[in-house]
Amino acid sequence: MRTPGSWFETAAQPSLRRLRILACVRLLTMRVMEIAMRFDLVDLQLFIAVAEARSITGGALRSHLALASASARIKSLEAGLGTALLKRGRRGIELTAAGESLLDHARIILHNVDAMRGDLSAYASGARASVHLLANTSGLSEHLPKALAAFLREHPDINVDIEERESTDIAAAIATGAADLGFAAEHALPDNVERFLFSEDRLMLVTARRGDFAGRRQIDFQEVRDRDFVGLTNSTALQIHIAKHAARLGVRLKFRARLRDFDAICQMVAADVGIAVVPETAAKRCARSMPIMMIRIRDPWANRKLTICARSFKTLPRPAKLLVEHLRKAAQR
Repeated sequence: MRTPGSWFETAAQPSLRRLRILACVRLLTMRVMEIAMRFDLVDLQLFIAVAEARSITGGALRSHLALASASARIKSLEAGLGTALLKRGRRGIELTAAGESLLDHARIILHNVDAMRGDLSAYASGARASVHLLANTSGLSEHLPKALAAFLREHPDINVDIEERESTDIAAAIATGAADLGFAAEHALPDNVERFLFSEDRLMLVTARRGDFAGRRQIDFQEVRDRDFVGLTNSTALQIHIAKHAARLGVRLKFRARLRDFDAICQMVAADVGIAVVPETAAKRCARSMPIMMIRIRDPWANRKLTICARSFKTLPRPAKLLVEHLRKAAQR
């Protein structure tokens, strides 16, 4: 007597049997392919030596292999590739068309392997590497160039890949491991990101010396919301930072001109085209040669401590650690 479901099980048996057979065929095919391509760099080195010596015996000597072992490896290569590689004769061997092709590929592969070993050994010793550093606008233009130039001069085989970002974006990238190091305003960093103070930099309002704000020492940003501005291009991190805080006041700033560096901005301000918000270091430098004046912005967002940050300084790659040590010393000067 059939048990419940026995008819279904009987009907399903041929289908299950076919599935098992197909699975076995796939497994066998994969196994054959795996065996077929299972040759290593020693095989390729041996094949090159045999081809150059025009003799399996000579190739075995050059490769420091026993003749029987070398012969077995060559036969294994031919079996794995499914084609003859050598024509054997009384005067030695000749390469088949497939052998000539393999010889070209083998030389390329071994050349690339040697190049890879050289590059990786250099990376392991820290002698040649690239450090990914994210920096805000002030860091990129005012604070880092001198320190980075000294570092790159001392370490000619280490490159520094610097990318401009806003401090909040830098904090996110460091926290997720998307970059090795960051140069960012401290207020933007979460607690789980390590940092040390590199410099302090206040954002200042810069105006023409004989402008409407002559004689002012401090100002609230709200007071200049309707003024004409000269600023950086929209894509710069500092301009995004300023625009965000203006938006919190419900303000969309009016720009007469957008330029790519602080010197050009301050020249426009000196000509009374508009006012500008620039880092104090840049404002002081430009004020030495231009008829401009600096006014302290009282808003908290204008007071910034600039830091070097990382997820963990201890776990950084050696090249990044070298850069951190250099920047730490530069910050103490």
